[in-house]
Amino acid sequence: MQEVTWQSVVPQFSHVEQHIENYASIDAVAPSALQPRLKNSIQRLVHESHFPRLLLVTSADVHDYFTLTEKMVVDHLPKPDMPVVIAENFDETQLFGAVYPNNDSVTTSQKMEGLLHKANGGVLIISLTGIISQANIWNRLKNVIATNTLHWKSAKRDTYCELPDPETISVSVIVIGDRGLMADFASGEPELHGIASYCEYEQDIHLSEENIDTYLAVVKGFQQQFGVKPLTTGAIKRFMQAGARHAEDQERMPLCPLWVQTILREADYQSLTDVITDEDLDAAISAKYFRESYLPLRAVDDIHKGQVFIDTEGEHIGQVNGLTVVEMPGHPMAYGEPARISCVVHFGDGDIADVERKAELGGNIHAKGMMIMQAFVSAALDLDEPLPYSASIVFEQSYCEVDGDSASLAELCAFVSALSQQPINQSIAITGAVDQFGRVQAVGGINEKIEGFYHICEHRGLSGSQGVILPMTNLNALCLSKDVTEAIRDGKFHIWAVENVEEAFPLITGVPFSGEEDDEETETLLDKIALRIELFHHGEHRHTSLINKLKNMFSRH
Repeated sequence: MQEVTWQSVVPQFSHVEQHIENYASIDAVAPSALQPRLKNSIQRLVHESHFPRLLLVTSADVHDYFTLTEKMVVDHLPKPDMPVVIAENFDETQLFGAVYPNNDSVTTSQKMEGLLHKANGGVLIISLTGIISQANIWNRLKNVIATNTLHWKSAKRDTYCELPDPETISVSVIVIGDRGLMADFASGEPELHGIASYCEYEQDIHLSEENIDTYLAVVKGFQQQFGVKPLTTGAIKRFMQAGARHAEDQERMPLCPLWVQTILREADYQSLTDVITDEDLDAAISAKYFRESYLPLRAVDDIHKGQVFIDTEGEHIGQVNGLTVVEMPGHPMAYGEPARISCVVHFGDGDIADVERKAELGGNIHAKGMMIMQAFVSAALDLDEPLPYSASIVFEQSYCEVDGDSASLAELCAFVSALSQQPINQSIAITGAVDQFGRVQAVGGINEKIEGFYHICEHRGLSGSQGVILPMTNLNALCLSKDVTEAIRDGKFHIWAVENVEEAFPLITGVPFSGEEDDEETETLLDKIALRIELFHHGEHRHTSLINKLKNMFSRH
């Protein structure tokens, strides 16, 4: 177990500090400098003898990615006069052209060329959305790529029109679409990856001393492309901290042009001077949160008013504060929210009932986490016969589907507490997945989860004993807001990182889960559970059914 210092909850970038200081003197470069795989794919595609002449690129199907790809293609053309054409919004006629009847003659016709004709001898960059949404597009385009021949069609099917001879079209094609569309496309075209090469626009980069200068040069390139004010050294560091939070990794930086554009333009709007400072970036991030925070604050308000029960002090048996991330459809921001997880134990055959699953409110991954947790407990107890108790675990006051395994550590703690009759400290919230050997594994949305619980504690008054238990492997994802960081620095709020479930129990119950073999004096949770089972088997807590009670009562008369 390790208590996390306030310096560790925000990226410091000490290993690249000097590079950041030199930001002003760095020359701007294009985003392609950090897209080696895509660059290599484009270089091969535009080569005259390369096969296949179709490249699939997974990225967002929006204009910014089309223009970035166009710039990369232009920079690597073997001949500067080769055309590069973008097809974002189009229909079949606009793409392939069409033939119209000539009003002056019955036997002749007029040709209207399409985007493919403009791209002849060069590269066509086309939207996958447009291909999938129109039935005839793909088959005709595939035929053109394979045969270098375009057969004309009449624009007016109900009017006779003389069709010209097929046109010779030689074109390389780049298809851009998101991962979901690409999966649908591949399922409808089984031979797709046999006739096309594949690449992705990489969404983030692992930051190192070797590539930091290139990354900063790309940021400066975006800054100049979007026409925003220059960034100070402090602003660059704050920008990178925001990037680490977006990537959920202190060592990775996002490369998405949409994210970069949003944060830079927001900061440029906030700036009242001729440069963007770290205060401008802070104000931009705060303003964005303010605009999007209606739903998160409504959820917190329900807890403050007592409509949703969350305890942040005291102790309870079989009750723990889990941490969840809420993703509301149509809402752009995921936000953290504590959830009260409870467990009751009763006479039974050792089964752990997942109420969410039985009510069809639990997803498959959540069910998997529950079964893994149950397997760990069974192995830890090492019983010769089935456990004489059954349990029921539920997310209280949850009215929508629960999925993911990030609550399995909290569920395990609630179950062990109920089984051992040892209360749990309610001032501590828990998140983490568990494997069958008791190792605590990383979860997503860790920053939002911590901040969600912190805001509840802050509203009720920070006691200095409140905090969050999280997986050790999540430490690299921490990038907390300024108010949480300051509370940790002042000792008003705490974060503990654990590698194994046994490290969590002393924190929340004050009792170790299991002890050393030579330490017989310290009572453990397993001892308490074993004693309870022993008492049951010796009849002191043997279950007596209502029918037996009635029989005993009548036998006395």
